[in-house]
Amino acid sequence: MSVLHVDNVSHGFGARKILENASFRLLKGEHVGLIGANGEGKSTFLNIITGQLVPDDGKVVWSNRVTVGYLDQHAVLTRGKTIRDVLREAFQGMFNLEAEMLALYDKMGEAGPEELDKMMADVGEIQDLLDHGGFYMIDAKIEEVANGLGLKEIGLDRDVTDLSGGQRTKVLLTKLLLQNPTILILDEPTNYLDFEHIEWLKRYLKNYENSFILVSHDIPFLNEVINVIYHVENTLLTRYTGNYDQFQQMLAVKKSQEQKAYERQQQEVERMEDFIARNKARVATRGMANSRQKRLDKMEMLEKPREKPKPFFQFREARTPGRFIVEADGLVLGYDEPLTRPVRIALERGQKVAIRGVNGLGKSTLLKTLLGQIPPLAGKVSLGDYLFPGYFEQESGRHNTTTALEEVWNEYPGLTNFEVRAALARCGLTNEHITSQMMVLSGGENAKVRLCKLMLKDINWLVLDEPTNHLDVDAKDELKKALREFKGTVLLVSHEPEFYEDWVTDIWNVEDWTTKIV
Repeated sequence: MSVLHVDNVSHGFGARKILENASFRLLKGEHVGLIGANGEGKSTFLNIITGQLVPDDGKVVWSNRVTVGYLDQHAVLTRGKTIRDVLREAFQGMFNLEAEMLALYDKMGEAGPEELDKMMADVGEIQDLLDHGGFYMIDAKIEEVANGLGLKEIGLDRDVTDLSGGQRTKVLLTKLLLQNPTILILDEPTNYLDFEHIEWLKRYLKNYENSFILVSHDIPFLNEVINVIYHVENTLLTRYTGNYDQFQQMLAVKKSQEQKAYERQQQEVERMEDFIARNKARVATRGMANSRQKRLDKMEMLEKPREKPKPFFQFREARTPGRFIVEADGLVLGYDEPLTRPVRIALERGQKVAIRGVNGLGKSTLLKTLLGQIPPLAGKVSLGDYLFPGYFEQESGRHNTTTALEEVWNEYPGLTNFEVRAALARCGLTNEHITSQMMVLSGGENAKVRLCKLMLKDINWLVLDEPTNHLDVDAKDELKKALREFKGTVLLVSHEPEFYEDWVTDIWNVEDWTTKIV
């Protein structure tokens, strides 16, 4: 049974086509992975099916009585509420029922016999709904899911205003899972989750009885939880059955068949054109030439299979720094309160270090403190000599109205228009991306622009805070290659061990330094 049917949907932004005659169906119980390169239209498609965006053409039909829960990349939280308050909102319908039941009890003392019977029936029905829905175990359920996604370490009574972007996303994901909708729609849910919490979410989705649509570039995660793939490429959606590895095999066969069909047709066209050119002038063979020309005119020409531009990343290396990049003694991280006990840190030239640990323990704070952007709560940080750092920040401005071209040009005004365009093109960005505002680019396209700015700078110390968030598979592989080949020092925060395990020299775990219970 189909719970969602999308029929010939088309949508674009200005002259840029995102989707064209795209069709999609979601069957009951299907676990769908929606995949494609950065900027192909995955988030646009999700916005269309959730009603946040009206398509230029086509229709979207949900079956009756379906509840849809959507976690997007840019959701926000209301100020002034605690985490627990927000999570309890997932059960607002049940709280409304309880309030209705209590109001009925209050009215019973003044009701006549007939009206009392009706009230008792209503109360009994509401009580059954509350019992069946687990209303009296809400707090236990909140604790279970919040613990699974790491919110208990942050503290359920913490004001959501004080949370980082990643922590806010965690709260929204937890609330969504507690709502238990008929259809779950998740856009990059693992971006702000730590390894342990990704494993918890993986188990949850594997056992999820209802349908879900998942956008993710985390291949091991996708392989574990999905059974259907929709691939969005060149404005079209194509359905494949199986996990990501099986899709890759089927896609390779499809691409090979398309290429061979195109080449066969081109050879046939060349033969026909050659025959026509040689025979159209001769009276004896003009009829055959005209006949071939008619066949050629009626032939439905195949398009040459298009390959998306693949990114190429390479960091420019500055002069060799001193032996120590940064040293810290008695370092205590934090803002209003300490996040760590006093620690000693020494980062030497040539080291490539991955920093891991659950969210909220100060990974991003550590990077900013070592760079000198924020002061430590205690201790001393000493930077080495001849340092040329390059910093990739996890969160970028969502309301940036400059174009990708202007974003790079503003930082490097000495470059020509051609040089800026060429640098962005090397990162896998097309002319449409280059002339689009940063705020309308996808998360992955936005990250490529910021990486482009880093690659135009002479650097001997790279500091990267979750650089793989939103990057597609090709871009991740290329970034890994560039970091492996970079001769300088690297300090990396990442929640993807498979991205860094085979090239870093050291791993620092902030869980070993924290004052919190992990």
